[in-house]
Amino acid sequence: MQALEYFLIPWLDLKLLFLVAAGTFAGIYIGAIPGLSVTMAVSILIGFTFTWDVYPALCLMVGIFMGGVYGGSRTAILLNIPGAPAAIATAMDGYPLAQKGLAGEAIGIATVMSFVGGLIGIAVLAIAAPTVSEFALTFQPRDYMLLALLGILLVGSLSGESLIKGIFAGAMGLLIGTVGMDPLTAEERFTFGFTQLWGGISFIAVMIGMFGVSEALAQLHHIDKQAVKQKIGRIVPNWSSVRKYLPLSLQTSSIGVIIGALPGTGGDIAALMAYDHAKRVTKNPEVPFGQGAKEGLVAPETANNAAVGGAFIPMLTLGIPGDAVTAIMIGALFIHGLNPGPMLMIDQPQMFWFITGALMLANIFMLIFGLTGIRIFTKIVEMPRSVLIPLILLLSIVGSYAVNNSITDVYWMLAFGVLGYFMKTYGYQLGPVILGVILSRLLDDNWRRAILSENGSLAGLFKGILTSPLSLVLFTMVVLIFVSQTPVWRRLRRKAGIPATSHDQDTTGSGA
Repeated sequence: MQALEYFLIPWLDLKLLFLVAAGTFAGIYIGAIPGLSVTMAVSILIGFTFTWDVYPALCLMVGIFMGGVYGGSRTAILLNIPGAPAAIATAMDGYPLAQKGLAGEAIGIATVMSFVGGLIGIAVLAIAAPTVSEFALTFQPRDYMLLALLGILLVGSLSGESLIKGIFAGAMGLLIGTVGMDPLTAEERFTFGFTQLWGGISFIAVMIGMFGVSEALAQLHHIDKQAVKQKIGRIVPNWSSVRKYLPLSLQTSSIGVIIGALPGTGGDIAALMAYDHAKRVTKNPEVPFGQGAKEGLVAPETANNAAVGGAFIPMLTLGIPGDAVTAIMIGALFIHGLNPGPMLMIDQPQMFWFITGALMLANIFMLIFGLTGIRIFTKIVEMPRSVLIPLILLLSIVGSYAVNNSITDVYWMLAFGVLGYFMKTYGYQLGPVILGVILSRLLDDNWRRAILSENGSLAGLFKGILTSPLSLVLFTMVVLIFVSQTPVWRRLRRKAGIPATSHDQDTTGSGA
């Protein structure tokens, strides 16, 4: 009964209710602007809220976090510019829907499914936090390495018609991600003597350039083409649609919670893994993936919002941040005299239930604000291309500069925009490049930690993988997913009379 009282504190206090609503509203629009990250917004808030009481400060931060993760889908769907890394997968099918005049329907589906994912993530946080946190704590460096390898194999889902081109693009992303100072030895890697490269190449600059600038350049070929008139009928999906996608959303939300609970991962990896999962389990989508499949919206949006609840699990139960935002929130709790970790549940259980209640409230406000203003937002897509292209370029420049206040990032963004344009022209997908950049650090760091923990012995590393149940399960998944992308596997499926999945159909021509 006491837990319910603590849970309802932000619901029954008008000031706290307003702060959660304001934070969620602000988060949606911060998340929608490329370069204005939720991490940056929450870190700036600490400077304004450290003199506040802890409850109002947390309400505002929780609202911005929840709203910001969802907000990135808006520009991903309308302009093919993901407002946040977690919305990269959303753009793959959301933007094609907008090009068909279905932007309103796409945003409606993304909003409702984000709410469902957030609901599941918060439910797991409330019910199973200690169990999930104990499971996350069992992950060794070799398990993170295998998880990164699992992610790298997603190139099969993001490669379009050619798996070879997808592997090349993914390898390019891995190479881009290794530029800069070595995180373990502080030696320079691929800097060629340029001090500007010591800090590496900004992932945001790569993402905005590849998706934003390349799209603007591609649109120049159709500058005189009439803009597609958006059909704004029923925005809220009907119950039959929600019920149809509910099994998939439950599966991808589970992926989001587990990935979110693993320290050092986050919604971007969860969304890409969920997108890959959707392609594997969806046998007959109404539209092929990459051309406006609604399953391609449902999977990443449920996963990245479920990852929010997942990220709070290790933060509140172990004092370990699940992602960059919860790392900042741990700092905020310390500033307010609290000590997140195992003793928090014992000494101050009200804080756990208060944060859970604030998250649930923010999730509801996200649904309300997400379904309003869609008619105005969709007008962006109906702008003449002579106005839209400069707007995309302006957003891209502001977004890439805002991350580090660095003009070098703008140059990188423009360079990757040109590179992305030529890659699209010659049939290379941009998704694998971004995937490689995202996973390069996770793979690099944990491969080296894993091999160092075995004193440089590969045999010791393989022995550890084969003798640990968790490592063995992950290793088996890596092998099975790799085999499933080969032509031999597809021939065996055809001989056995097993229907091809969407993933098999997409890669049929790539392995020949």
